[in-house]
Amino acid sequence: MRQPEHALTLPARMVRIAIVAPRARLRETLVALADSGTVELAGTLPTAGGEALEALRRLEREGTNGASRPVLAPARPDVPGLERAGAVDLLRGEVELERRSATAVEHGSFAGLLGWAPQDELKGLAERLAGAGAGVIELPAPPWLEPPALIARKPVTRPFRPLVETYGPARYADLDPTLFAAFSFVLMFGMMFGDVGHGLLLAAAALALRFVKRGRLLAVRRVWPLPFAAGLSAAFFGLLYGECFGPTGLVPTLWLDPVDEAPELLAAAVAVGAVLLAQSYAFGTVNRWREQGPAAALVAPSGIAGTCIFLGGGIAAAGWYLDSPAPAAIGAAIAVAGLALMAIGYAAHAARGSLGALEVLVELVDSVVRIGASAISFTRLAAFGLMHAALGMVVWAAASAAWGTAAGAALAVLVLLVGNVLAFTLELLVAGVQALRLEYYELFSRIFAGEGHPYSPWHIPLVTKEEP
Repeated sequence: MRQPEHALTLPARMVRIAIVAPRARLRETLVALADSGTVELAGTLPTAGGEALEALRRLEREGTNGASRPVLAPARPDVPGLERAGAVDLLRGEVELERRSATAVEHGSFAGLLGWAPQDELKGLAERLAGAGAGVIELPAPPWLEPPALIARKPVTRPFRPLVETYGPARYADLDPTLFAAFSFVLMFGMMFGDVGHGLLLAAAALALRFVKRGRLLAVRRVWPLPFAAGLSAAFFGLLYGECFGPTGLVPTLWLDPVDEAPELLAAAVAVGAVLLAQSYAFGTVNRWREQGPAAALVAPSGIAGTCIFLGGGIAAAGWYLDSPAPAAIGAAIAVAGLALMAIGYAAHAARGSLGALEVLVELVDSVVRIGASAISFTRLAAFGLMHAALGMVVWAAASAAWGTAAGAALAVLVLLVGNVLAFTLELLVAGVQALRLEYYELFSRIFAGEGHPYSPWHIPLVTKEEP
């Protein structure tokens, strides 16, 4: 599938279109449309049939598989001739063309097709179809029909897109959080995997992945910047922690020792989580506004109401901890305002009477518990950072205990090598999984509400002169 390049920070604007062509030139129009690869056609495809399919099946029974991808000839081909030539790719293209042709709505001497296309592709599409005598008509989009989403795949964000796409397809109106997702993942991973030696090893492995030319790793080569950035982040936090293959003393401690100063690391983890959650609430508020309007953004748990409860609760907690009544009162007032807004939102969809009031109350309690649990969940950044440092300390202590004689020195080197390999492998898996867990459950659950469907244009290339 080919996708046009866009320089947008928001999803590309999609337009509902009708393609109208003379019935006599429908095939020519479909060929031009397939070659353009810019329109996602609507309608359910019928079961394949016809002369081209029968010829294709005969070739497949004879073991003639040919090229796997379908292609199209500009002019209507001779199907028996294609069969004799074993042109499986052209036959497959004809089968798909006939299926699309069956979805056209015919009226008199004209035929029409419905679909979606990026707005900035309409001019080029119209010029291409004009050669076949066809035209493109913009149609109003029904409010109940959500357009497909096309996210701009800029070079800077392309390697990090799998972080978002693995979670699910974004809705058409949603902002693209790829850069935020990449930053938050790299930050959280580094905080849990903080070790200069381990981080640089991971970065070196990512650079090696960059130059893979063949083999199974070729499929994931394009994402090499993600582990590379994660490795550099781990090395940075290793400098802060004073860890390089454990507490070896190879680097100074620039901030704190995770084992000796666990409370400070825990407070830092909660602070990092609060900042990331605040950013996810900002994304969520904008998305709810774009999806359903300002009223929905105002009362949504991932919109302004949820933001007020989160920020107000945080300010109130800080005021209480610092024994400062004014911030505590202000924070409590903001949180209560958020609860009131959220209650209005829940009440709009709840039953009437006492049953509805109970339903709203349960929903409010659940939302408040979820917000608190999300903030506490980021303590795992400190917990797993502490575990990584503790493993390194155990390995270093065992190696130091073995040092002494020549045999002991050899044993110490072996313990240090094997211990670091095990710690690196285990912590790499644990830190990666936990960073993804926080990304998806705590951050993305506020950014996204429901799934859309990605833009999937119909594209079958024309056969070139060089091809048989």
